[in-house]
Amino acid sequence: MSTRRNFIKKTSLASAALATSSSAFGATIITKKDSVNHLLNETNTILGHGDYKYKLTKNWAQISSTRIPLLNCHEMVMDSKGRLIMIGDHPQNNILIFDKSGKLLDYWGTAYQGGHGLTIHDEGGEDMLYIADSGWALGKNNKMVKHNGRIAKTTVDGKVIFDIGHPQTIGVYKPGEDFCPTETAIGPNGDIYVADGYGQSRIIQYDLNGRYIRHWGGSDNPDPNYRLMSAHGVAIDYREKGNPMVVCTSRSEQCFKYFTLDGKYIKTIKMPNMQVCRAVFDDKNLYAGVCWSQPKVGKTNWRDHTGFVTILEGDKVVSNPGGTEPIYKDGELQKSFQIDEKPILHGHDVCIDEDKNIYVCQWNASHSAPYKLERV
Repeated sequence: MSTRRNFIKKTSLASAALATSSSAFGATIITKKDSVNHLLNETNTILGHGDYKYKLTKNWAQISSTRIPLLNCHEMVMDSKGRLIMIGDHPQNNILIFDKSGKLLDYWGTAYQGGHGLTIHDEGGEDMLYIADSGWALGKNNKMVKHNGRIAKTTVDGKVIFDIGHPQTIGVYKPGEDFCPTETAIGPNGDIYVADGYGQSRIIQYDLNGRYIRHWGGSDNPDPNYRLMSAHGVAIDYREKGNPMVVCTSRSEQCFKYFTLDGKYIKTIKMPNMQVCRAVFDDKNLYAGVCWSQPKVGKTNWRDHTGFVTILEGDKVVSNPGGTEPIYKDGELQKSFQIDEKPILHGHDVCIDEDKNIYVCQWNASHSAPYKLERV
């Protein structure tokens, strides 16, 4: 893998001798023409910092926009066969399955029109999918329509094993409280952790059969350690042997909050100016899409393209592909910003393959398919 990486690095840098431009914020951009717009031709664009630099490929996915239309590419996971499985929310298709060259192998599903979160879990040698339908779907008038969200456990070819519905049906939610789940995570004993990111911003824990255990968090929680504002993501951090932890995204607070498996608060990792999505773990690293950031001067709204990707070693940010170089002062991370060239619009999720390449799913990105960041 290192030999292949060195070859990519040498060829990319050799091509870049034609022209090189640098962002004022420290991120390296290498392209054939000294033009921001030419980033649309991503052949020689290198993003990232330090040991985590990547060649950008925007046209990785080999799909027809007319035959396989896309709305938002929300999340992606890799199965035991090395296939990349993506969830989106277009009414005509919810699940797309690619090989690593970008070839579309299969697609299925129209029942998850609020398709948002996708988690894969090995259960007795068989891959299982956990789908979070947020309850927000594209209606007939081309406007988003709200309905009840749900969680579905399925096989990789779409056979439903069971659903988890609105917590009001079991007395956990009060009448009128919305349930709009955005993510799931599976614990070491099979427990299912559901992030109600667009509803009450709670984390709801179920056993492996979907029976309720407990919940915590909430946007109205008086304890700041337990308060979650837009609990958009949830994941299990297995990096510390014998001490798995639940990692919750508090996106509006621009941080990750860590809890024990039974919901006891541990710590917070602040991510200044980065409205991060779910934490994705691979080896020693935490990766995440950054859906929004604010510019260095002025202010933008939620529709503006202000996202990128962030990478941590342990609890420290070491690279921001599509963003500015991470800077620490007196041990505290300073604000990170999207670079001027806007190579990534809204980083909503990432998937990491065995060669440490990153596949970037985006929300509100002009119906674009996932991008590939090839490690160099």
